[in-house]
Amino acid sequence: MRSAFEGLLSRYGQSVTLTCAATGESKALRAFVQLLPRREEQLPLAASPLGAVSRERWLYLGGGGQPLAPGDRVDTGELALVVQEAGTVFWRDEALYQRAILRRRREAAE
Repeated sequence: MRSAFEGLLSRYGQSVTLTCAATGESKALRAFVQLLPRREEQLPLAASPLGAVSRERWLYLGGGGQPLAPGDRVDTGELALVVQEAGTVFWRDEALYQRAILRRRREAAE
């Protein structure tokens, strides 16, 4: 199952650069990164103690062998994103793929 997903990534995924927040190490990967849809009546901004911030979020699906952690950076060429939350999806005992929610990096407290 994992090899089938890896095949889809290599054929249809986009090139991204993942930078680990803990080590600063960068790695070129293939992943699916797409904007998460939101309801039309929602405004794109939300109030916070620091002012208005965008609620736009992206979904990341990548290979099971490269775990992500909150704070890791993902660059797609046109987008500079940071991992907000991440997890591994398993098929039986095998890490099938990584799933993460990303937000624009300029909004992150780095």
